[in-house]
Amino acid sequence: MEDNKGFNYKRLTPSAKSGGLIFSVAVVLNVFVGLIASIIIGASNLAGTDAAKYISYLTSSVALAITLLLVRFLFNQPMRTLLPVKCHPKYIIIGLMLVFGLLFSLNSLNDYLIRLFEFMGYTRRQSSLPNVTGWNLLPAILVIAVLPAVLEELLFRGAILNNIEQEIGSVRTVFLVGFLFSLYHGSVEQTIYQFICGCLFALLALRAKSVTPVVVIHFINNALILMLYSLNALDASGNLILSQVGKIAITVTSALCLVGAVVWLVLDKKVKGGIIKGESKSVAGFFIFASAGIAITVLTWILGLFV
Repeated sequence: MEDNKGFNYKRLTPSAKSGGLIFSVAVVLNVFVGLIASIIIGASNLAGTDAAKYISYLTSSVALAITLLLVRFLFNQPMRTLLPVKCHPKYIIIGLMLVFGLLFSLNSLNDYLIRLFEFMGYTRRQSSLPNVTGWNLLPAILVIAVLPAVLEELLFRGAILNNIEQEIGSVRTVFLVGFLFSLYHGSVEQTIYQFICGCLFALLALRAKSVTPVVVIHFINNALILMLYSLNALDASGNLILSQVGKIAITVTSALCLVGAVVWLVLDKKVKGGIIKGESKSVAGFFIFASAGIAITVLTWILGLFV
């Protein structure tokens, strides 16, 4: 709560500062849980095994789950207001168009960015996915598709988004949430792609006034990638293995879906509350409280260029 005496975290009401603090808490917890996971992996001699990969994937989910519990119980923010689930079915359709467009028309951005960094000495990372062939696909979908889709969306397009929109404004919120989403993942290869995904997912959540469509499409995005790897349908760069004609056809089709979905969202005139303007001065308060999380994630991203 903000008053003349300062910021009281024990009564953390929705505000730009609250959103920034939530992000910092999530990042610090992710680092802490990650250190514990590394100790467990090292002590158990699991390095390089599928078990170690699953533990690594689970660290973020555990950190996000703890953060959401803190928001609910320590900060006393009701989940029904931060995480609305009801939405019009049309937003599910728009979401499906978005995820199809992003996956098959913009995913190649990752490869272009890697090539750029390779000119500067960057070494392309090997896939960190566990074995996803046969029945091994099921636990992979649970850990890599279901949990991140639910927990990441509840945090970024739920708790953070709904804390900052009223003060910062709808447009700034879209870009800030996309920025935080990309930073949190710390992936050099997917920086631009995840920023675009983060922004469009935020726009969808704002228009739908719900986290449901973004949870659904986030799950579909992750699960589809896993299934394609399971079927050996993706190359080392994560691109579909198709003929040149097939690649052109799916790229054009998906690009049209992406543009159509974005235009549909932007021109949607039935959004309750409309576009909130907010105040630019509130952004400073957000960044002050998000600074710890941003500093850690930026450092992680830079280290990822060399380690």
